[in-house]
Amino acid sequence: MKVETRKKEKADGVWSADARWGDKNNPVPRYEIKLRYGTDSKSDDSSNQPKASTQNNSSNPQQSIFSGNIQVGGNFTVGNITQSYHSSRANQTESPHSKRTILILASSPTNASRLRLDKEVREIDEGLRRAKQREQFSLQQRWAVRTNDLRRALLDFNPQIVHFCGHGSGDRGLVLENDAGKAQLVSTNALASLFKLFAKEGVECVVLNACYAEVQAEAISQHINYVVGMSDEISDDAALKFAVGFYDALGAGRSYEDAYEFGCNAIALEGIPEELTPVLKKKTN
Repeated sequence: MKVETRKKEKADGVWSADARWGDKNNPVPRYEIKLRYGTDSKSDDSSNQPKASTQNNSSNPQQSIFSGNIQVGGNFTVGNITQSYHSSRANQTESPHSKRTILILASSPTNASRLRLDKEVREIDEGLRRAKQREQFSLQQRWAVRTNDLRRALLDFNPQIVHFCGHGSGDRGLVLENDAGKAQLVSTNALASLFKLFAKEGVECVVLNACYAEVQAEAISQHINYVVGMSDEISDDAALKFAVGFYDALGAGRSYEDAYEFGCNAIALEGIPEELTPVLKKKTN
């Protein structure tokens, strides 16, 4: 550990290097102090540097100080100055999903009505960047999504949140793209079966921001805890406002259920009469 030190001989004087416990003929503005965790012995450093000692330390000397059961305590002494320190960390291991990945899948075939998906994604990104818990999220995007792209993106990123924005066709399925950029319908059963394969891989929530996607949301919720779909046609403005409200709430540390409510409220606050269009489906068992 490095301790930076300075001294001022007079109240109105200047600061200078402090060698009070070091080599007065060769003053330096810092001291190098060796610390030991999990031992009662003092540092055996034979240099002129001040020594540091730890006493009454109950930690396991074989235990890493960065994870697991940790207890560090004792006194830290330099010269005639003693600083007591005590800390405890019990069973602190980082969650494998402490940083949640949001995977955005966008599809707007050339032979379907054009959607402002770029604006929706930009608003989500900007909202997460300013969120107080922004460090807990990673945003990934895939555009002009085909069926192969859908599967590969899920395999590549193992997301906790999957957000689809594009077209829906109710009982006929969601609209992706084929190799020519034209519309390709993906059935409800196929989508539900795909998400079933990722239910144990960490997918926690799916948002289907597409018209008439309640059918797919219902099927997917048999395997995923939280799924949002649209019970009717939804306008670009309403879809965008829902997305912004939803991710603003997640970025503030709210639950998925709260985020859904914030998304619906964001539509209502704009005076758009579609706040009841988004529906939340929850896994029942």
